[in-house]
Amino acid sequence: MRKVIFFAFLILAAAIVGILHINNSRLDTNVTAKTTKIGVLLRGTRTDRSYGQAHYDALESLRNPLNLDIVYRERVPADCYKEIADLIQDENCRIIIGGAADYSPDMELAAEAYPEIYFFLAGGTTHRKNMSSFFGRMYQVRYLSGIIAGMKTQTGEIGYVAAFPIPEVIRGINAFTLGVRSVRPDATVYVRYCNSWTEDTPAGEASRALFERHRIDVMTLHTNSLQPHWEADTRGIWSIGYNYNNVDAFPDTYLTACVWNWNVYYRREILRCLQGKFHGSNEWVNMEDGVVSLSQPAHIPIEVLVRVQAANQRLRSRAFDVFYGPIKDNAGRIRIEAGESMSDHEMLNNFNWYVEGVKIEGQGVGGA
Repeated sequence: MRKVIFFAFLILAAAIVGILHINNSRLDTNVTAKTTKIGVLLRGTRTDRSYGQAHYDALESLRNPLNLDIVYRERVPADCYKEIADLIQDENCRIIIGGAADYSPDMELAAEAYPEIYFFLAGGTTHRKNMSSFFGRMYQVRYLSGIIAGMKTQTGEIGYVAAFPIPEVIRGINAFTLGVRSVRPDATVYVRYCNSWTEDTPAGEASRALFERHRIDVMTLHTNSLQPHWEADTRGIWSIGYNYNNVDAFPDTYLTACVWNWNVYYRREILRCLQGKFHGSNEWVNMEDGVVSLSQPAHIPIEVLVRVQAANQRLRSRAFDVFYGPIKDNAGRIRIEAGESMSDHEMLNNFNWYVEGVKIEGQGVGGA
């Protein structure tokens, strides 16, 4: 009799689980049954093989699973309020995604004007009831790529082409340099700003200036232009990419890239909007969540990969982070004492100095 009761219980439990599964499936089906229209603002283009395409590929991977109708606006300047209003009023978009931090003022105004619309801003630092800002801890991946550069260089002179001297960019330069000098303490990272996120001409000029002035044999960049890679490739200089993996375009000189995998974040947050569970926030997504990573390395010896993997595990353990002291700036002053670390607020908003080993060249250098 006990066996009969036991098996009856198992059957009942299985039936309950089955019902719950069916109900959950119906819930997921219900929230995606109706097509949701999304408007996306990009500073560059959806096919730039860089920052814009990283967002485009992520959203396109969700088009069918979440039943999305996505409208893209490319080469949108910081003054973007009219574009936002057009996407809402003319295109009937219910979710607006901004792919540039300097869209923040106009997106905040739009979030106030259209409280029924959801807004997402990549790289922003503010939020509203119906607006979230988000970014990933790319500085940790920059540190890992710096280890690769530091172990690959023969001259100890490394190039870095950057867009603008803002905290996001300076944070990346510093993290990369700390990675370099963790394995090559005498190395120097030479930085030149091109003062553009997307234009090829100034990015190419900045690259050539670095290559002509120094014995650079490894370089990286923080701009969406691929021109620095072309300049490096023609000279046989190793390069490390950003935003998107372009190894197929530069098979002989491309080492790896610090890449974005935005679909992890977009899938979660779009579903929250559809389920009525959205809460505006400012989120700095952790590396272990999969939003940031190194692409598959090439031309890198096994001993370098072992060193990078060890550093990766150390970061993921939370026992260590990139900006743990003691850290000096490039004028020799202690900026972070031993046993101390930078807060997220400081890293996101107040980075205006460079670590030891960084040398800034050219116009518009910024920082201290």
